[in-house]
Amino acid sequence: MKQPIDVNNKTILVTGSPGFIGANLVIRLLKEMSGGTIISLDNLNDYYDPKLKEYRLRLIEKEAAVSPVQHTFIQGSIADKALVDHVFAEYRPSIVVNLAAQAGVRYSIDHPDVYIESNIIGFYNILEACRHSYDGGASGVEHLVYASSSSVYGGNRKVPFSTDDKVDNPVSLYAATKKSNELLAHAYAKLYNIPCTGLRFFTVYGPAGRPDMFYFSATQKLVRGETIKIFNYGNCKRDFTYIDDIVEGVYRVMQGAPAKEKGEDGLPIPPYAVYNIGGGQPENLLDYISTLQEELVSASVLPEDYDFAGHRQLVGMQPGDVPVTYADAEALERDYGFTPKIDIRKGLRQFAQWYKDYYGGMET
Repeated sequence: MKQPIDVNNKTILVTGSPGFIGANLVIRLLKEMSGGTIISLDNLNDYYDPKLKEYRLRLIEKEAAVSPVQHTFIQGSIADKALVDHVFAEYRPSIVVNLAAQAGVRYSIDHPDVYIESNIIGFYNILEACRHSYDGGASGVEHLVYASSSSVYGGNRKVPFSTDDKVDNPVSLYAATKKSNELLAHAYAKLYNIPCTGLRFFTVYGPAGRPDMFYFSATQKLVRGETIKIFNYGNCKRDFTYIDDIVEGVYRVMQGAPAKEKGEDGLPIPPYAVYNIGGGQPENLLDYISTLQEELVSASVLPEDYDFAGHRQLVGMQPGDVPVTYADAEALERDYGFTPKIDIRKGLRQFAQWYKDYYGGMET
């Protein structure tokens, strides 16, 4: 059962706002809401080119200039407990969307500290702030929505991946931190009756995305005339999800929180839920690459006579990766009436055109 939430005229905190999903969500909210306040929070770290985050932030500011919604950006880390507590005390958000996290499976192998800092300590700080938002009888946070990841499914062989599956065997530290987020959120939902919804995102892509994601990094390598490595010899399938579908899913979920109910023992039933957001149509990696290359040629990012075969190298699987990701999104359709629909041809066309417009003749 869901408790309907009207986002209009509310104060909404979005962490990770200049990030790929965060920026697109904030822009959507600025367009949709008839009034209210959006607080953006991010540390603008250099995990990838900060200029891309600054670009997204400019897009947010451009939309905010014509929106009836007030927007405030605060630069800082969710691992800074004093800052998080200050933001909650000053702005008293009704809805919190926590997208700030250290992303990337492979990066976590060599840089574990930043994952513990942001994904564990940072998320704990958000949960604690949500808990204390009810102090003194205050209405507090109506809904905490947070980013999990399809990585939690690890090496599961059963497909499609369902939120009913056991996810107790992560194959990367990144996945372990995301599973930990779900466990922490469940405990806080149970103990403090905080409505929490976790979202397991499946391979998000699109314009102004993360440069460490394959489609983006492959494009940059091809533009430079370098060879792209295709892992597991191309025998991978991914449930690629276009950014607009992800944002639509998050936007709908924000408006329906798990209802606060009591069980037969008179104690609260945890107002807690987890959903997959994925296309439900896994694509073969080689087909995805072929489509990307076609769209890069169509957008004049690459010449028509580009030797793609000469710039491909088939290699084995890399540590922490999995051969298949495939979302069972039936619960999202059942509870929120939404299933991702944008196919890879349309999505990669949008990316290729953006890439051409953004980089033009710039050095990449």
